[in-house]
Amino acid sequence: MRHTKSAIATVALLAAAASHGVALADPAHQPDYSGSLAALIHPGLADPAGIRSALAARGIEVSGAYTADVFGNVSGGLEQGTHYLGLSATALDIDFEKLTGWRGLTFHADVFQIHGTSISGENLGSLVAVTNAEAYPSMRLFELWFEQKLFQDRLAIKFGQVAADTEFFLADGGGNFVNSTFGWTAISSDNIPVGGPIYPIATPGVRVAYEPNDRLKLMAGVWNGDPVGPCPDNLDPGQCNRHGLDFRLGDSALAIAEAGYSYGKASLPGTIRVGGWRHFGDFDDLRRDENGGLLAVSGGDPLQHRGNHGIYAVLDQMIYRLPGYADPKGISVFGRVAFSPEDRNQIDSYYEAGIVFTGFIPSRPDDVIAAAFGYVGISDRAAAFDGDSGLAVTRDYEAVLEISYQTEVVPGLTLQPDFQYIWNPGGHVPDDNGQGQRCGRVRSPRRRDVLAFQASPRQTGASQAPENPKG
Repeated sequence: MRHTKSAIATVALLAAAASHGVALADPAHQPDYSGSLAALIHPGLADPAGIRSALAARGIEVSGAYTADVFGNVSGGLEQGTHYLGLSATALDIDFEKLTGWRGLTFHADVFQIHGTSISGENLGSLVAVTNAEAYPSMRLFELWFEQKLFQDRLAIKFGQVAADTEFFLADGGGNFVNSTFGWTAISSDNIPVGGPIYPIATPGVRVAYEPNDRLKLMAGVWNGDPVGPCPDNLDPGQCNRHGLDFRLGDSALAIAEAGYSYGKASLPGTIRVGGWRHFGDFDDLRRDENGGLLAVSGGDPLQHRGNHGIYAVLDQMIYRLPGYADPKGISVFGRVAFSPEDRNQIDSYYEAGIVFTGFIPSRPDDVIAAAFGYVGISDRAAAFDGDSGLAVTRDYEAVLEISYQTEVVPGLTLQPDFQYIWNPGGHVPDDNGQGQRCGRVRSPRRRDVLAFQASPRQTGASQAPENPKG
């Protein structure tokens, strides 16, 4: 790895088609496609021949999204270059109450077509992914599940091929960023096999959510603990479950539980979440062999640990609320911390903090200015292995700063200039010249452009860009 600084420039394009599935029988809730970008291109494009409206009236919604990222590493890292990454997402949602009268039952499935190359893996060698859309090029099924709500919708049971990164361990403020660690954190991606049931590979599981009141939410889930199974080290996990159709069962289980408490909805809203995960498989010790000796010296088989786990806490808090908005706007902060055992995990600690500004431009109330910092702590046991191996440089941490601005230029078209700076990509690793020098910092100016087609309820007349396909 060359001893230089690095910069990354990114452009992304996201096109989405989605309806809100409101009943056409009530004109006040009739889907309104007039404000979507598709309707601006041609009046009949957003709802051709009324097909989308007819399907929505029966509880069937088909949506699509396209993300195109163009990004370049202009200095530092492993090497410099420009990459293109495209992600096409198509989803099907069915409300069985509208379709058949079965109250509380819904269905969801989505398919991704991923193409392009990875700047994080090929140019940077970083633990965090520069864009949350990075994945192995393929056509694949992601999620495929049913959800049944009971007891006035306070209890929800989801089962099928389910992702964890759409619900667990999330900070609301983190959804404004492009780097993957502000979604599903680097500590979770690194310590759970294949990152767990996350984009782009979900796995069979069951999730139960219970909301006894408007403030408290309890969630727990159990999944097959390995989305791909045995996979050679020289292959990407996406190659070992190439189309997301393996539906693996029988591997050691992964369990996640979380409790969330919300408050201050009428003034300064906030949410606190605490949770943890447990994997019931076997995990290698990072430094010791099965006889208690040093792995770097003996070259033997590593000591085995039964199970792995992590704990985490999340805070979202609005600290200043602008007057005059029904939807809270102002200044919000967020943060997350997480910890895992150091003897079996390369990353044993993670810290994150960010700030988000909304509504400060009266003519553009939905524009978002945001900044976040994430710190990935390398475990002492991993660093000790480096020392045992005689490396002049031992891993200690990786960190990333991201500054982002989102603005909707016209209904359905959102631009997101974005800057990232990555310290110690890979956690401090030797360069490739054999002299044991540290890899340089990664400086990352970039931009994401979001193009969205979306229907909106007639009573609001608002059009919002869809969420990024990756949680």
